[in-house]
Amino acid sequence: MVVVADRLRRGIRILAGLAVGGSLLVAGCGSQVQFADPLAGQPTPVARPAVRPPGPVAPTPTPITPTPSASTPSTTTPTPSASTPTPTPPMTPKPTEAPKPKAILAAGDSGDQVRELQARLKQLEWFAEKITGNYGPVTAAAVKGFQEKRELLTTGEVDQKTWDALLDRTRTPTKAELADKPAKPAILSRGDAGDQVKELQARLKQLDWFDELITGTYGPVTEAGVEGFQEKRKLDVTGAVDQKTWDTLLGLTRKPTAAELADAVPTGSAKDLDERCLTGRAICISKRTNHLVWLINGKPKLEMDVRFGSDELPTREGTFSVLRKKKDVISNLYHTKMPYSMFFSGGQAVHYSADFAARGYNGASHGCVNVRNWDAIVALYAQARVGDKVIVYS
Repeated sequence: MVVVADRLRRGIRILAGLAVGGSLLVAGCGSQVQFADPLAGQPTPVARPAVRPPGPVAPTPTPITPTPSASTPSTTTPTPSASTPTPTPPMTPKPTEAPKPKAILAAGDSGDQVRELQARLKQLEWFAEKITGNYGPVTAAAVKGFQEKRELLTTGEVDQKTWDALLDRTRTPTKAELADKPAKPAILSRGDAGDQVKELQARLKQLDWFDELITGTYGPVTEAGVEGFQEKRKLDVTGAVDQKTWDTLLGLTRKPTAAELADAVPTGSAKDLDERCLTGRAICISKRTNHLVWLINGKPKLEMDVRFGSDELPTREGTFSVLRKKKDVISNLYHTKMPYSMFFSGGQAVHYSADFAARGYNGASHGCVNVRNWDAIVALYAQARVGDKVIVYS
């Protein structure tokens, strides 16, 4: 009986434990319950009974998480951190400008050199105002115009290069020009002719300012002699003879003799000339002596050096006459200037030659008769007429 009673009590305990555990599982917040085995000394784990809800429950679908394809590249662009510094692009160096040339004269300057600047600009018609010696806006504008014309650095200031270019293109201003005074009236000037010009040439010859034939014609050689005399005597250098220049010249020279005034007449006699030259009006040209003599009725009036054509382009010989005269001529064949031409045989003429004046007998003409004395050719051109004889001989 005792054994039965013990087993009964044991069964009741087991049932009581199952009841308590079932209530905990139904609540859903209990942990695994272990019951002590009344028969053994160790607790025996009891499995949780399955708890069913009171009514039917729809099964919950399992969500499907899409797996990205391995071949699909990620399009996510990483965002740079705000703390990453942005690199600064390197600075491009600016080209170094050429230094501005040092100015000799500039706006605000004044004095004699500014007067000279204005006077020289006036010669080139870049300055038309009164010469004041003050470098103002008008002077600066004139300098700019000159610089631009000559393709110089256009600053309106006078640097050394600008000054040198201006000096090359102008003459030394006269005292009257620097003082902005009107030039005194000329007694004699280029283009004049006559006995007073002869006297001028003879007086200049006494002072070694003139060494050509005395022709009575005021040409560039006479003008250059007057300019040299004026500069030497600190007169206004114009190349024209005003009253002060004439008075100064008279005070330094004596009255020319008749022989001095007749310097244009050859000293040799006419007997040395070709007999064809001894009658009428004749231009007598000798290849043997390289001389031209102008005669009227056998009396020599002018004499001058001449040059002839080369062996390939010889000057024709014979008796000819002046066919036509032309003061300003440029050769159609050789494109050279032929001032004061007197044509006597086709295109051959007696005329002035700058090349002959510069090179002498080191050159030759293209067949014409070259004259190197400007005043002499001007005088001959003035006296010779169309129809006068021209004799060329050896």
